[in-house]
Formats: sequence, C-alpha cells, structure tokens
Amino acid sequence: MISKARLYNIIFENHTKEGKRFDVALLWLILVSIVVAIIDSVPAINHAIGIELLGIEWLFTALFSIEYATRIIVSKKPNRYIFSFWGIIDLLAILPTYLSIFSYGYHYLLVVRIFRLLRVFRILRLAQFNKESITLLRALKASLYKIGIFFSSVVTIVVLLGTIMYVVEDGNNGFTSIPQSIYWAIITITTVGYGDIVPHTIVGKFIASVSMIIGYAIIAVPTGIVTVEMSRSVHQSNQPCPNCGSRNNDNANFCSNCGNKLTNKE
Repeated sequence: MISKARLYNIIFENHTKEGKRFDVALLWLILVSIVVAIIDSVPAINHAIGIELLGIEWLFTALFSIEYATRIIVSKKPNRYIFSFWGIIDLLAILPTYLSIFSYGYHYLLVVRIFRLLRVFRILRLAQFNKESITLLRALKASLYKIGIFFSSVVTIVVLLGTIMYVVEDGNNGFTSIPQSIYWAIITITTVGYGDIVPHTIVGKFIASVSMIIGYAIIAVPTGIVTVEMSRSVHQSNQPCPNCGSRNNDNANFCSNCGNKLTNKE
C-alpha cells in the first residue's frame, strides 16, 4: 500500500519520475475532457452521441473528484490547499458537472479546466516564463493607478459623447436613450463598430468621426503605460551588484554571484 508521504510526493511534487508521470497523465486527462465538453456543445454531435459524451464526462468528473479528495487527504495543510489558487481551480473543474444535475448547461463551464493546464509550467520547470510573469505582474501593479485614472477619463468621455449624440440625433436613428447612446459611444471609441446604431445628421457624423479618431489614441495609451513600466522593471532587475558588479540577479534581494544584499531592490 502506498504511504501518505509517497502519495504526497507523487501528487504535489514533480521531482520524481512518478510525480512527472502523474502530472503528464493528469494534463492529458484535462485536455481530453475539455475537448469532450467542446464537441458536446455542437448540436449535431450532441444529438448523435450526446448520451455517450455525457457518460464520458461523468467518468472524467469522477476521476477528478477522486484526485481532488486525495489531494485534500494527503496534503500537509488541507485548508491551505483548499483555499489556494490551485485548490479553487481544482474544485471549479468538477463543480459544473454536479450543477448540471439541477440545471442543464452548467457542464459546459468545464472549459475552466483549461486553467489546470498551467501546471505544465511546473512540470517543465519553465523558469524563464515565471520570471517574465513576475515582470509583467509588477508592471501591471505599478501602472494600476495610472490605468485607473485613464479609464475614469474614458468613462467620462463616453458618457459625454453619448449624451451629446442623444441630443444631436434627437432620440432618433437608434439613439433612443442616453444609455443606448453611451453604448454607441463605447463600440465607436473601441473601434468595434457593430453598425446597429448609426448617426444620420451631419453633426452626428462629425462627432462619430472624432470619436473614431479618439478611439485610436485611447487604445494606445494603456499599452504605452504598461510598456514603460515593464521597461523600468527590466532595468531595475538588471541593476549591477554594488559589490561585484554582477547583473544576473533577476529581481532578487541578494546577489546571485557574491550574496551581497541588493539595496536597490524593492
């Protein structure tokens, strides 16, 4: 019988052959279950083999449920796993099937299992991707305040344009209310342009043209903000160690070459 400690190493760790095999097998099961959920949503396929696909889905759900329960049992700190990112994702991966008992359609939410495929980063030990993710997250965090102010300005512009268009078009041509006009302003500024609401007056067309031009500028602004913060983050991560001059520190608090404390790190 497999001991609890060995099960923990197989399920939660990947430094052993058994652990790697378990993770790879789990990824394949997740991938296949996602494909099953996707093809089941095709009416023709669902009509032909819907019952069989439902049976396969319940089989996957049973396997993932056993896996989830086993993770809780063998975990050194069950509550920590349950409320962790992976614990929540693992739970969300099995809930839709059980919810489909009470209401049809919930089982299509099983595509949330695709998030579990992120475990491939752990299996392959793609440290470079982890570093880049940290850089991106730091850039987003640093630019959050600026982006918040920017979006507040965008909301103000959208409300203003929508109100003006409602007055200019006099409630006609689809601009039946201010909320409806704001909807038009959003799809115009974002350059989506569904075409379901179109201004017919000369002034309205002029405002629409200005809105489209503004839209291009609006799309570029948040990209520029994040890009600047990413460049700054990369620059800070490459600051040389004051003791040995090494730049291979990757946002560390201590130099990887000499172990000197890096005072320029946050």
